[in-house]
Amino acid sequence: MSLFDLTGKTAVVTGAGRGLGEAIALGLAQAGADVALVTNRTPAEKTADAVRALGRKAITIQADIADRTKLAGIIERTVDELGRIDVLVNNAGIIRRTPAAEHSYEDWQDVLDVNLNSVFLLSQLAGKHMIEQGSGKIINIASMLSYQGGINVPGYTSSKHAVAGLTKALASEWAGKGLQVNAIAPGYMSTDNTEALREDPVRSTQILQRIPAGRWGTSEDLIGPAVFLASAASDYMNGHILAVDGGWLVR
Repeated sequence: MSLFDLTGKTAVVTGAGRGLGEAIALGLAQAGADVALVTNRTPAEKTADAVRALGRKAITIQADIADRTKLAGIIERTVDELGRIDVLVNNAGIIRRTPAAEHSYEDWQDVLDVNLNSVFLLSQLAGKHMIEQGSGKIINIASMLSYQGGINVPGYTSSKHAVAGLTKALASEWAGKGLQVNAIAPGYMSTDNTEALREDPVRSTQILQRIPAGRWGTSEDLIGPAVFLASAASDYMNGHILAVDGGWLVR
């Protein structure tokens, strides 16, 4: 199991205060990594305490990743306080649900700033460190809407299609430099972003009938895939979009 051992590695996880990001951060720590927990509004101290209880180092960084002037500080502080950066998980994301004909430019831009622009800029900043050290893992969080159109989420769908494309573009450039850039595409997960869907009896039933596994995904369902993509076990995987969807795409 040494292929999955992250001892001595340092990871940065955005959106780490709750949901998918919190689970991924704890999973990486369980595998041995020290973790920089990046959040905006949600405090991450509880997550940091849980990481430290596992015997790993943790720092919390509060930053609005939609503000590009804040991004360099995330990487710099991680390197200054934890010594290096081996893994970047671009998890943070937002969604705005409005019919396309009524989708405001402000909603469109807010979603792209968080879901796409920050992913590119943080990957670029972290990638420079990783290229210098000759190794690194970048894990982007894509979506089922990296493949499909969705309903009432034109900004989110566009951003997640772009994340898949960006993942492939960075992998194409950086694979020969010792970096692996891949993405996880979660299926329909039980998170804050899907609360409106889960509370709609019609849409929830429609979604569950389409999932062969017969259930919504949980945050914990992403731990194994994240550790795999962060570890030496995935050293020959480049530009892959890994669907973790209960079989949604095959039905």
